[in-house]
Amino acid sequence: MGLHDLLEPLLRPAFRLGGVPTSWAELVGFVTGVVNVWLVVRQNIWNWPVGAANVILLGLVFLDGGLYADAGLQVVYVGLQVYGWYCWRYGGRGRDELPVRRTTRNEWALLAGAGVVLTAALTWLLNVHTDSTVPFWDALTTALSLMAVYGQSRKLLESWWLWITADLVYIPLYFHKDLHLTSGLYVVFLTLCVFGLLAWRRDLAARGPVAVAA
Repeated sequence: MGLHDLLEPLLRPAFRLGGVPTSWAELVGFVTGVVNVWLVVRQNIWNWPVGAANVILLGLVFLDGGLYADAGLQVVYVGLQVYGWYCWRYGGRGRDELPVRRTTRNEWALLAGAGVVLTAALTWLLNVHTDSTVPFWDALTTALSLMAVYGQSRKLLESWWLWITADLVYIPLYFHKDLHLTSGLYVVFLTLCVFGLLAWRRDLAARGPVAVAA
């Protein structure tokens, strides 16, 4: 039995949404995605293993839907889940739990530069080497998501703004690609991101002006 035979049942329709079939991978990805973001909002370290399961499932969905950059992004995410778990557990000054902090100017400059380069490179790659019908938007959301997950792994408050921006693009993009349940999932993500931003901001403020400056 090959890999395709093992994965094929996950891509079978579980039900139809608006006349469009929704696969088991998309359905389970919806559930694990909501749990993952809820755990991030609560700064619960178990978000990382749940997130790993989520990105593997969504990777199958995106590959099947022709969103190749997003599918490749999920592979990168698996490694970032391990990195994020390590940072949250041991990334504090005393190799203890990592606190929430603001993004520095240097970090913003590096993130913005990396985002522009990655978006341009992926847009070219998707245009030239794939049959993607949405190369720029696929590339842009991939770059924004990588920037956001890096910020999340370092507990940078502003990573929530990056997620919010990405979600505002993801929602119509997935609907356009007939991934209606995943589009709905990102509406939930968007709502949770707002809660996450507010919760992390309260946590930062509760530690006082010294913590905010740090």
